Amino acid sequence: MPKEIAKHLLNIEAVALRPNEPFTWTSGIKSPIYCDNRLTMSYPEIRDIIAEGFAALVKELYPDADVIAGTATAGIPHAAWVSQKLGLPMIYIRDKAKGHGKQNQIEGKLAAGQKVVIIEDLISTGGSSIKAAQAVAEAGGDVQGVVAIFTYQLARAEEAFHEAGIPLATLSNYTALIDAALELGTIQEGDVALLKSWREDPQSFGN
Repeated sequence: MPKEIAKHLLNIEAVALRPNEPFTWTSGIKSPIYCDNRLTMSYPEIRDIIAEGFAALVKELYPDADVIAGTATAGIPHAAWVSQKLGLPMIYIRDKAKGHGKQNQIEGKLAAGQKVVIIEDLISTGGSSIKAAQAVAEAGGDVQGVVAIFTYQLARAEEAFHEAGIPLATLSNYTALIDAALELGTIQEGDVALLKSWREDPQSFGN
């Protein structure tokens, strides 16, 4: 599954790899990879493969889940497709409370004590996902875990989830992506060491 999903992301250019011409993230980090999983929405077959993968993960890891939650904005459509497949209610989580009306941060019906699985499209540092999980907990939900399409596998994110006590599972990851890109000819064997070095020390990459 991780390599299959990675190949789909590469084929639709949801993921771009530029080991020798790195991208610059908003944080200032130089990165050989850029990921835009929103593109999966435009490919019905691929988004269904992702939804099936998510549904299988939820059944396996969180069989008692009561509610599927999507993070705003990229996690929302995937949460909708997964909740439909599982026959479960759905909510979504804003990055902050609205400044008008009921000032909700969580949209949809969430009852106290309900077990919630959060759907994300991408894990980079983990900060936004953990913030969403905390919002659910503050609203009375019982966060079971976060599931995402893809993770960069950065140590910073893994440590953040561990410290927050929130389980994380993903359909694909950076390691599988490198393997898939090599098989597809997207990168060359000589690029692999450089790509792996970024994950080991992203702050120093490109400097």
